[in-house]
This record gives sequence, C-alpha cells and structure tokens, in this order.
Amino acid sequence: MGRARRRLRRRPARRGRHRRRPRGPLPRAAVRAEGAPQRRLPPGPAPQRRRQGPQARAPRALTAARRARRPPGRSVPGPDSHFPTSREVAPLRPHVELIQENDYVWHAAELVGGEGRASERRLSVDEEDGSCSLRVDFHTDWGRGPGIHHADTEYHVLEGSMTYGGRRIGKGGYVYAPKGVPTDAITFSEGTRILHYREYGDAGFDPVQSIEAPRWKDAREDVIVIDSEAMKWDAVPNPGPMPGLFIKYLHVDPVTGFYTRLVHAQEGWTDHRLAHHPCYEEAYTVQGHMEYNFGTLDLGTYFFRPARVKHGHFTSMEGGATWLLRSDGELFNWYTQSEWVRWGGEAINWGPSDDGRMRWSMSSHDMGAGSPGRSDRDLADLQASVLYQREQGQIDEDYVQHGTGADKSLIAIAKAMDAARLQGGHGHDHDHGHDHDGEHDHGHEPVAVDWGAEPASLEHADERTDDLAHVWGAGRVWKEGDPIPAPILSSRPVRSRSAGRWNGDGM
Repeated sequence: MGRARRRLRRRPARRGRHRRRPRGPLPRAAVRAEGAPQRRLPPGPAPQRRRQGPQARAPRALTAARRARRPPGRSVPGPDSHFPTSREVAPLRPHVELIQENDYVWHAAELVGGEGRASERRLSVDEEDGSCSLRVDFHTDWGRGPGIHHADTEYHVLEGSMTYGGRRIGKGGYVYAPKGVPTDAITFSEGTRILHYREYGDAGFDPVQSIEAPRWKDAREDVIVIDSEAMKWDAVPNPGPMPGLFIKYLHVDPVTGFYTRLVHAQEGWTDHRLAHHPCYEEAYTVQGHMEYNFGTLDLGTYFFRPARVKHGHFTSMEGGATWLLRSDGELFNWYTQSEWVRWGGEAINWGPSDDGRMRWSMSSHDMGAGSPGRSDRDLADLQASVLYQREQGQIDEDYVQHGTGADKSLIAIAKAMDAARLQGGHGHDHDHGHDHDGEHDHGHEPVAVDWGAEPASLEHADERTDDLAHVWGAGRVWKEGDPIPAPILSSRPVRSRSAGRWNGDGM
C-alpha cells in the first residue's frame, strides 16, 4: 500500500485539459457595467498542438471523417481552391456605429502559427466567413515564418514597429497579404499596437518553406509593403461642399475596387449633407476629433457601416481628424437633405389612454426635441458649409437640427398629399371600381399621396431577386448610368457604452 497504490487511485487527467499558465501583463480591461458578470483578461496564448514559427509542421491533412464533420458549404482551402470575390458573397457584419475600442474586452489574439503573445479587440466580425477588423497589442516580441493566409490580410502599425521580409517599418507601416499568395516572415516588437484586418476568410495560415512556394489557384495581386508615414497627402478631387479633405491610398483591388486608405479632414472641413454609398464603409480614428450625426469621432473610435446607410453632418474640430478607412467597392457619394423618419401604429394594451386601442406615432423630430444637440460651433460650421455651396452656384437648404423648427415629416406628408390632390390621383392603382360596392377591410379609400417617385424605382434592380435578397444592406455592383438606389434605414446600430449619439440626428 505504498506510493504505487496511491498513484493507482489517482483520478486520471481529463483529456484536453490544459495546465494553468502564469499570467503576464495585459492591457487594462474595460470597466464592466454594474451587475455584469466578471470578465477576466486572457491568461496567455491558447495552447498549441504543434510547434510554432518557421519550424512549424504543415497542417494535418483532412481525413474523410474530418471532412464530413466540416459545416455544410465550407470548402477546404488549398492550392486548387476557388475563393469568392467581394461580390460573390455579402458581408454579414452588423452595423457598428459608433464604438470606442476602450469599451471592448480583450481576447487572446488569433494569430495562427506565431511565436509570442498578443491580445485583440474585435471591432467587427463576420461569423459566417471569418472576416474581421481587429485592434491587436503585442505583449512580447512576436513572429511568424513564411506562409499563406486564408484571407485577404492587412496589418497597419499604430505604434511600435513591424519587420516584413527583413524590412523594418515603424508607425504607419502597412502590409497587404492577398489570400492564397505566399508571404515572407513577419515580426512585431514588444509593445507594438496595430490594426489587423481579414477579409473573405478566417485566421487560417499555412506555413511554407519560402515565398517561392506555389500560389493557390485563382490567387491574384501581390504583397504590398508601405511606409505610409513617408507618403505625401493628396487632395481629394471631390471633397464635398468645401475643400480640405486629403488621402493616402494604401491598397486598391483593380478588379473589385476594394480599397484601403488613410483619410485626413483638416480643421474646419464640414459637410452638412447626409451621404450613402453602394458599398460598405468602415473606419478607425487614428488622430483628431470630428463630430457627425452618429456621435463623436476621436482617437480609438470605430464604425462599420453597411451599404446605403446614410451618414453625414460632419464638422472637423481642432487639429482635424485622420482615419484608416476601407470599402468593399468604389465609393460613390449620393446625398440627402431635409431627412426625416416617422413610425407608428395602434397600441392595444399599453399607453396613457384608457379607451382601448390608441393611435400613436413618433418621429426623428420628436427624438431630437429636448435632447442634447450639436454645439453652437457645430451649427455655425454646418451653416458655413451651406453658404459655401451657394457661393458655388448650388441650390441648397439651411441645415436645421432635428427637434428644432417644424417637424420635417409632417411637412413632407402634407406636400405628398397636396401633390396627389393637384394631380387628381390616389397615389396608386386599384383593381376595382370606385363605387364602394366592394368590401374594404379598412372602411375607406387609401390616402392619396405622391412622394415624387415610386418606391420600386428607388431599389436596386436585383434587390428582391438575387442571392443577396435576404441581406438588408448588402452591397451590389453599381456603375455610372445605373438607377441610384435610395438609402436604407438602420434603426439600431451597435454602440458601446461611451460612444454614439442616439437622438433624431443619430437615426
């Protein structure tokens, strides 16, 4: 009954259980909301099944059984893979606008095959194909040997240094690694902070012996390495109603138009209109301060905006503002003014009335009334933008803050009814006579309105019939001469606890 027997009595270790590792220094966690469960920072990198870095073994081949366990519709990436372009799939990321990255928790960074320790904040994620936008901090020196990414991958240094293929670049360093194209070894020094993007794929990474390894089938483009700090700012040809917008192009896909660029708005640059685009748009603020309809853009704020969501009322504050901005296609600007939103219905068992059903309605004007609005400085800059447009011979209307003046929705409804009366129409066709012999479930004729355009004419031609019909806000290919689709309503984008404006302007 000695040691040997006691060892036999020990409970066998559970398979897959990892030994506890000591925790190292990590960025401070965001303060949790009252009542929220305690969240811990990641104690360290996830245990790896194989060696990391340049000496890592190639990934284990998929057996027939393992292939059968893969989710339906998932292909196995490899040299003969065909992978979709930006218009073969629709981004399924939520509308994120506006968040401050400091409100987000840290996760162990998903950087397959690397040596070192890093954490990431997940700014935006497509859970179907793995596309994501991340803020990564390196707590030690980190490196990875040559290999092939499973996604179009980008690295942009905010602070610290990155070395790619022996070339060291500090702040402003940028690398674009196309999907399926062999890339050279990459390292980051301890303390480096970066923006990291993956598009049309997950975090998979296949080690190779050198950059001379074969590409995947259909892989295109080449690796791009840029020191953006050494680049000059170019003035944007069409900066909006007034000059003062500048750009540095980092990457432009010649086939899809997908691009990554740095954009700077100098102090005083303003646009009083709301814009929407045929493609998605995302940005991370790397410098400065700007106010706009969704809130305050300052250092560390981020948004991901699906196609056709309107945005604007920009005012650049002291020092201007700079963003790293990405879009999945060529960005056309389509503008709206005097915007409004109204909704309503009939309350059945709620509301201040005791008389049964109660009609109710609210509007963006109602939300703006009594809410903190734009500052006097903002309003003056927005009106200056209007005056500049008029000086250029453009017809323009004054900027009026939501919640002030007349309710734009009521004015628009009255105009639509007046236009219908003048035309003697009902706003739509009926398939029955007007002698009221037929039964009506509403008890009266529909209200005649004329909005100036039929709603169907304001949709993309394929919006209800193509493979993306189920994705509200999906980007679709658009070219000059095509009908321009109207903006869509995004009533509740993702916001974090310290960022985002929720009033009439933020609708």
